Amino acid sequence: MRSIIKVLKYVAPYKMYAFLSVGSNVIQVVFHLLSILTFLPLLNVLFNDVKPVLVEPQFDLSMDYFEAFFAYKMGPYVEANGKEGALLFICIVVSVLFFLKNLFRYLAKFFIADIRSGVVRDIRRDVYKKILILPLSFYSEEKKGDIISRITGDVQEIEWSIMNSLEMLFRDPISIIISLGIMVGMNIKLTIFSFILLPISGFIIGQVGKSLKRTSAKLQSRMGELLSNIEETLGGLRIIKSFNAEDSSNRKFKGLNEIYRNTMLRMFRKRDLASPISETLGAAVMMLLVWFGGNMVIDPEVSFTGTQFLAYIAVFYNLLTPAKSLSTAYYNVQKGAASTERIDMILDAENSIKEPSKPVIIEKFTKSIEFKKVNFSYAKDPILIDINLQIDKGKTIALVGQSGGGKSTLVDLIPRFYDVSSGGIFIDGQNVKEIGLKNLRSLMGIVSQSSILFNDTVFNNITLGVPNATMDDVIQAAKIANAHDFIVNLSEGYNTNIGDAGGKLSGGQKQRLSIARAVLKNPPILILDEATSALDTESEKLVQDALVKLMENRTSIVIAHRLSTIQHADEIVVINEGKIAERGTHDSLISQNGVYKKLTELQTFS
Repeated sequence: MRSIIKVLKYVAPYKMYAFLSVGSNVIQVVFHLLSILTFLPLLNVLFNDVKPVLVEPQFDLSMDYFEAFFAYKMGPYVEANGKEGALLFICIVVSVLFFLKNLFRYLAKFFIADIRSGVVRDIRRDVYKKILILPLSFYSEEKKGDIISRITGDVQEIEWSIMNSLEMLFRDPISIIISLGIMVGMNIKLTIFSFILLPISGFIIGQVGKSLKRTSAKLQSRMGELLSNIEETLGGLRIIKSFNAEDSSNRKFKGLNEIYRNTMLRMFRKRDLASPISETLGAAVMMLLVWFGGNMVIDPEVSFTGTQFLAYIAVFYNLLTPAKSLSTAYYNVQKGAASTERIDMILDAENSIKEPSKPVIIEKFTKSIEFKKVNFSYAKDPILIDINLQIDKGKTIALVGQSGGGKSTLVDLIPRFYDVSSGGIFIDGQNVKEIGLKNLRSLMGIVSQSSILFNDTVFNNITLGVPNATMDDVIQAAKIANAHDFIVNLSEGYNTNIGDAGGKLSGGQKQRLSIARAVLKNPPILILDEATSALDTESEKLVQDALVKLMENRTSIVIAHRLSTIQHADEIVVINEGKIAERGTHDSLISQNGVYKKLTELQTFS
C-alpha cells in the first residue's frame, strides 16, 4: 500500500486530469448500469407480468419506486404504439446508453493517458537527478548495470503494472459503490450475505499477491545482474578477446540468463493465477448467492419476485466484474511495488555531501588551499592519516607515491567528491564544507588519467559546463591544448561526433580534448591526475606541452607516476600508506635518500 501511495504522490500535478478521468468513469458506470436495468422493468410491461401503473408513484429511494415509475411511463407508450413500438423504442434507448457509456469510457482513458505518461517521466527524471547528486561513494557499493536497470526496467515496470492499473483503481471502486447502493435498495438481506462471502475471496487473493511481490523483486534484481554483466562485457571486450575468454564469459552470462528465466517463469505463473483464482472465487460466490436468493424467491412469505432477483443478479455481476478487475489490479500493484521499492532505494538514499544551508560564495581564489589534520576513512579502513599541507596560489604541487597510497583520494577531497572524516580543508581560509558546491567546483578544472568524454560532438565535449561558449572560444582553447590541428582534419571538424567515450579518437587526442575542456573553463585551480601516464611517447609530448600551457599562472596539483614530468614542481609531496612521508624539491628529496629516491631509482630520467 505504501508503494502505491508513493507513486500516487506523483499524480498530484495532474489532479485536473485525474478529476476528469474519475468524472468520466462515474458517468460511464451510470450509463452502464442504466443500460442493464432498462431491460428488466420493460419485460414486466411487455409480457404483462405486472399490471400497468396508472397513478404516478411518490418518489422514494427504492427499487420498487423505480420499477413503478418505469411502468407508469411505459404503460401508455405500450398502449399507444403496441409492444413492437415499445420494444423498438427501448432498443434505441439502450443503444444510446451504450454509446454514451463507451464515449465516456474513452474520455476516461484519454485523460488518464496524460497521468500515466507524465508520472513515469517524472519518476525517471527524479531518479536521474538523484543519480547526479549522490556522492561517488554511493556508486562504489552499487553496480552500474543495476542502477541502469532501476531507471529503465523498474520505471517501465511501474508504468506497466501500477500506472496501467490506475484506471481500474479510479473506475472500479466507483462502479462497486454504485452497484452496492442499488443492491442494498433491492434486497438488503441478500446484500449482507454477499458481503460475508467477498472478504474471504479477497483474503485468498491477497496471499497470492504477497508472494508475487517477492518474486517480482527477485526478478528485477536478476535483471540488474544481467545488465551489469553486459556492461562489463562491452567495456572489457578487448581483454576478453585477447585472453580467449569468450567461452567463460558466455558461460557466465548463460548462467545468469538461466537464473533470470527461471525467476521470470515463477513470476508469470503466479501472476497468471490472478484471473483464474478471481474468476473461480467469483463463480463460487455467484452460485452461493443464486442458491440463497433463489430460496428467497421460492419462499412465498418473502416479497422478492423472480424479475427482481434477475435484476439483482445482473447488478451483482456488474459488481463482480470490477471486483475481479480490482484483484488483477492488486496483483499488478504488488508486482510493481517491488520495482517501486528498488527505485526508492535511490530516491531515499542519503546524500552525505550536504549543501551548506547558508553557502559562502568565493568570487576569486586569492591565497591558498590548506589541509589541516585531515583524516579520511572508507568503510572503517583509513585511507589518509593526519594530512597537513598548504598549497599557495600560483604554485605547482606534485603528489607522488605508490599506487593505492591515497594520492587520488586526497585531491578528490578538495572538490568534495568525498568529505573528510575529520580535520578540514580550507580555501582562502574558508572551510570547503561551507562553500556552495557549484561555486567550489567552479574554481577547479580536472584532467584525469582516463579521458572522460561523451557520445557527442567535439564542440559539445569541450564546452561541457560552459553553455555560453562561442566557437572562437572553443578554437582558442583547442589551440592551447594542441588539439586544433587534428580536430579540423576530422570529417566534420568541431561538429564531428566522437562516438561512445570518444572511441573514434586516439588516446592522445582524447586527452587533449580533456585539456581543451579545462582550458575553456579557465579555472584558477588545476588538478592533474596522472594525465599522461597512459600515453605513448609522441602523444605524451603533445599533451605535456598542452599541460605546460594550461598550468601557466594557475595553482596546480599534479599526481604523477612518471617522475620526469614533475621535477620542476615547486614542491613534491610523497604520500606513503596514507601519510605524508616526505616533501620538498626534487633535489632536496634526492639528498634525503628516502622514499622518493627509491622511486626515482626505478625510473630513468630523460
